[in-house]
Amino acid sequence: MAWSESDITALETAIKQGTVRVKFADREITYRSLDEMIRLRDLMISSVRGKSTPKSHTFGDYDRGY
Repeated sequence: MAWSESDITALETAIKQGTVRVKFADREITYRSLDEMIRLRDLMISSVRGKSTPKSHTFGDYDRGY
């Protein structure tokens, strides 16, 4: 299924309002829990906006020889 930014916005609005029923265009969905909604939102975001790679940092280790 292809999601859009408007689908993400609708789901985020429902999460903020504390509702479990969301209307996407011509369909209405009732979720079982807030956890289910958050997991789906994360999946939708990674699908629509692309996966962001986590930034990593490398720190040097120095020894003075004492």
